[in-house]
Amino acid sequence: MKEFKGRVIFGGRFKGEAVVSRYGVNTLASFQNSALLPTAKKIIVGDQNNPDLYKKNITGKILCLPETIGSTTGGMVIQTVAVRDLAPKVWLFSKEIDPLAASGLILSNVWNKVGLIAIDSLGDEFLETVKDGMELEIREDGTVVVPA
Repeated sequence: MKEFKGRVIFGGRFKGEAVVSRYGVNTLASFQNSALLPTAKKIIVGDQNNPDLYKKNITGKILCLPETIGSTTGGMVIQTVAVRDLAPKVWLFSKEIDPLAASGLILSNVWNKVGLIAIDSLGDEFLETVKDGMELEIREDGTVVVPA
């Protein structure tokens, strides 16, 4: 077991499955194919430029990433999928949270009371250690427990 301590953006406790991207996540490209359709029940990532996430279900998962990338619509896309209960439940950033993700998570949590967890500054070693499918434990103090 290994523990990583990051900065709490929005805290909480959660245990769940990790989905890992070592590339910046373009929220519009990733979410638009499935999540923005009115009948969507889950997000199947549609960004062909992200081989780590392409065609994976990320709804309700722990999304481990360096940062989000793309246009300024990124925050609105995060808010849209969060309000529809399609977003990852936890967002774990190896770097400091970027403005695109911060805006979407703030809108979701403050305006819409969705309750997503976000922790940043977990470091490069975090992304080197965590693997898809691992069961992670998230603690309120920003600690992420990764199984050995």
